[in-house]
Amino acid sequence: MKRESRASQGRRIEPRSTTPPHSLAIALEAIRDLKGNDLVVLDLRGLNDATDYFVIASGTSDAHVRGIAESVMSKMARDGHGTHHIEGLNGGRWVLIDFVDFVVHLFHPEQRSFYQLERLWSDAPALLTGST
Repeated sequence: MKRESRASQGRRIEPRSTTPPHSLAIALEAIRDLKGNDLVVLDLRGLNDATDYFVIASGTSDAHVRGIAESVMSKMARDGHGTHHIEGLNGGRWVLIDFVDFVVHLFHPEQRSFYQLERLWSDAPALLTGST
């Protein structure tokens, strides 16, 4: 069952938009601002009930990955978007930030190569691909 965002809990849910949410653009900007690499956005709508999008990017080191994650969380919080769940921030090898409508995966390059989320979700259309 799809988790409802805090804003929609207890309210009528409107039909899904064909455009990504504004909050996704904020997260992408934060990743680009800190020079995240190999940015990919996968559209999981219709494939997964847990979230609508995966945002995947890499940092060059554990500290870089942590820095990108902290930037994403800070910019999202300033715009009123809190995190639902965070994992891996202390280690910096793979940081997962769940914003309900989308999940940000930030990887150290070795971890990204090992887990290959893009291959695992290869049936999901890519809305954005490439380096930042």
